[in-house]
Amino acid sequence: MGSLFSQIATVTVMNVRSLPRRLWMSLAMVLASAVVVAILLAFLAMARGFERTMDGAGSEGTAILMREGAASEINSVISREQVNLVEASPGIARDAEGPLVSPELYVIVDGIKKSTDSEANIALRGLNARGMAMRENMQLLEGRLFTPGTNEMIVGAGVLREFDGFAVGDEVRFGKNVWRVVGVFSTSGSAFESELWADVKVIQSLYDRGSSVQTVRAKLENPGDLAPLEKTIEQEPRLNLEVQTEQAYFAGQGKQLQYMAIFGRVISFVMALGALAGALNTMYTSVADRAREIATLRALGFSSFSAFCGTLAEALVLAIAGGLLGSLAAFLFFDGLNASTFGGSFTQVVFRFEMSPDLLLQGAWLALVIGFVSGFFPAWRAARLPVIVAFRNAA
Repeated sequence: MGSLFSQIATVTVMNVRSLPRRLWMSLAMVLASAVVVAILLAFLAMARGFERTMDGAGSEGTAILMREGAASEINSVISREQVNLVEASPGIARDAEGPLVSPELYVIVDGIKKSTDSEANIALRGLNARGMAMRENMQLLEGRLFTPGTNEMIVGAGVLREFDGFAVGDEVRFGKNVWRVVGVFSTSGSAFESELWADVKVIQSLYDRGSSVQTVRAKLENPGDLAPLEKTIEQEPRLNLEVQTEQAYFAGQGKQLQYMAIFGRVISFVMALGALAGALNTMYTSVADRAREIATLRALGFSSFSAFCGTLAEALVLAIAGGLLGSLAAFLFFDGLNASTFGGSFTQVVFRFEMSPDLLLQGAWLALVIGFVSGFFPAWRAARLPVIVAFRNAA
């Protein structure tokens, strides 16, 4: 057994040392593997970043109520009477000032994207101090909070990164209305950072919404326990509302980009087939180039299995080198990259590509598969090549 391992090691070292003779073909295999791995990781990092951004916006301790049948906030309308009924419902947390409920408006406005210099939709959310306090991870990064009753607003850190004209002190015009930016806030990278926040009553007035809102957020006495609210809605015919936890709502909104991970895997699979074709050609050329060496070793008593393992190891080395190169490129170019896409309410959601260790591991597995498949058949040929034929072909 020790002799067999020694033979395998000898053949492997010999094969790796002979790579400079096939430098350009070997580099082609490395680069093909690198491109496939990098593209796979880019799509997965995009999907992972968007998923984390949406998940971070939701809380099991907060319920969100919308009109029955509304797919998103923009499609919902809730009257003041319905808000009062929700506030009186059991199951909602209360403090000295009353029920922890936040009636909110959601208006679409235009902004200019820095990357394309084109217009894109941004969410302008109307809320009050209680609504901001219910976002427990909200913190002011710069400036101050807006003053109730004025045309002041604060902007999410994501909006500031992706759009022009939203620095503290800037004046922004939406139609006939002029707003002044007075602060920048963060919500730990969640989807709320893609929004503008202003006083709900001011937005109601400027956009002719009367006393209506679009969503109601309510702090639950017991996180995740929607039963009391659901019972209230069932028993009160005026409440044609649906309720779910904020976490469930944003998880549903985030499903739209799950296809990106699937699409990335499909694209990577197709490209991997192309890379395999090139890699197989490289490895068959390697076997032909080393025919005399293989024959000599076989004549000296080396087993066919050692020739098989040595050739397979050569393919794995090249594929792993490509995988490492592709992973490095993906990490350098995509990790932390800012991007934005449409959310569930047709507004831009700003997120960051997120390259995590488990994604890099998926890239490594893909490189190993490319190396194994591209090396197996040439290795089988090397192991099955008769000595006399190898000498004749190499002559």
